[in-house]
Amino acid sequence: MQPATKTPLSDSLRRLVGQPASAIDTPALVVDLDAMQRNLGRMAEFARKHDVRWRPHAKMHKSSALARLQMQAGAVGVCVQKTGEAEAMVAGGVNNVYISNEVVTPSKLTRVAELAHQLAADRGQLAIAVDSVEGVRRLAQAMDDRRHGGVPAVIDVFVEIDVGQGRCGVQPGRAAVNLALEIRRYPALRFAGLQAYHGKAQHLRSPQERREAIARVVQDVVFTRKLLEAEHLPPGLVTGAGTGSMLWETASGVFGELQAGSFLFMDADYAANERDPAQPQFEHALFVKTQVMSSGVRHAVCDAGHKSHAIDSGLPKVLDLPPTGELVYENGGDEHGILRPTGSNQRVPKLDEVVWLIPGHVDPTVNLHDFLVGVGGGLEKGRVEKIIRVDARGALS
Repeated sequence: MQPATKTPLSDSLRRLVGQPASAIDTPALVVDLDAMQRNLGRMAEFARKHDVRWRPHAKMHKSSALARLQMQAGAVGVCVQKTGEAEAMVAGGVNNVYISNEVVTPSKLTRVAELAHQLAADRGQLAIAVDSVEGVRRLAQAMDDRRHGGVPAVIDVFVEIDVGQGRCGVQPGRAAVNLALEIRRYPALRFAGLQAYHGKAQHLRSPQERREAIARVVQDVVFTRKLLEAEHLPPGLVTGAGTGSMLWETASGVFGELQAGSFLFMDADYAANERDPAQPQFEHALFVKTQVMSSGVRHAVCDAGHKSHAIDSGLPKVLDLPPTGELVYENGGDEHGILRPTGSNQRVPKLDEVVWLIPGHVDPTVNLHDFLVGVGGGLEKGRVEKIIRVDARGALS
C-alpha cells in the first residue's frame, strides 16, 4: 500500500505557477525558495568543510522532490521515522533511506523487507534502527520470508542507544554490544553502527547547555565503541545530531553522519536558540500566508488558525514586514488567529492585509498540508515557481 498523498493538484494550484505571490489564496504554506536554497548551500558547505556525511530528516518536509534536491546538493540519503514515509520517499525516486526508528509490528516489517528488496534491485539501500533482540529477530524473519530469487537484499541495521532522550534505545555499553552480536547472526542483516540522537539537546537555549549535553553523548558513544572493538566488531558509523546540536557532534570526531533536517526551513522554536558563531546561519524559509478577515480597534483577526500550523512548540511568530509592523499572534481557535500590535507599533492591520506567520514547529505544520507553494524572488514581490507535493502527509504507520 502506497501512503503517498492522494489529493490531486487542483487547476487553481496549477494556474498559480508564474503568478505573483499576492495571488496565493489563504491560508497557505509557502516556501521562500531563495532562503531555502541558501540554507541548503550552507549545510552542504558545512558538511564538506568538516568532512562529515549528512543525511537530513525527510520527516520534516515529507517531500520526495525536496529529498532529491538535498541529495543533489550532497546528502547521502534521507532519514524518516515511519515505514509509510520510507515508502513515499522510495516511490518518489529516493534510493537511500534510513528508518531511524524501531519497527516491530510484523505487518510493517513485511513492508520494510519489501522496500529493502526493491531498493537492492535498483542499487539503492535501506537502513533501520533497532533496540531489542526481539526486534532484530522479527526483522530477520521478515527479510527471510521475503527472500526469493532476484538480487539478494541486505538491510543496514543501527543499534540505537539512549544518550539522554529518554525515549527509544538500549543503554550504552554492554546492552548495545549484545544487540550488535545478535545482528551478526543473520545473513540478511548488516550491523552498520550506532544511532545516537539526543532530541532534547536540540532546544536547549544556550550554546553552553547544548555543548555540555553533547559531551555526555560522546562519552556514551566512545564507551560503547570500545566495547564493540573488544569483541572484534567494527564499530561502524555513528549517526545522529540535529539542527540545534550538529556543531558539537561534528567537533567530537566521533560522529560520521549528521541527521539535521529542520535547517532547511527553520522554525520559531529553533530560532529561539542562542546561536554559536561557528554554526551556519540558517534563515526562516517556511511561512503560513494569511489574510486579515476582521479588523477592530485594538486587534485584527486573520484566517490562519490551528488547522494551518502546529502549536506543540508554541504559537507562530509574525514576520515583521511593512506595513504590518511588529505584531503578536494569539490563540483564536481552529480557524482564526488574533493579531495585536506590540512594542512601539500601534497600528492594527487593515481588512485584507497579508500577514506572514513563522510556524513554531515545521514538521507537524507541514503534515497539515497537501502542498507547499514555492515562491522565488521574495515573499512580497516574488512569483510562484513551483508547487511541491507533501508526498508523505499522514504517513503515520
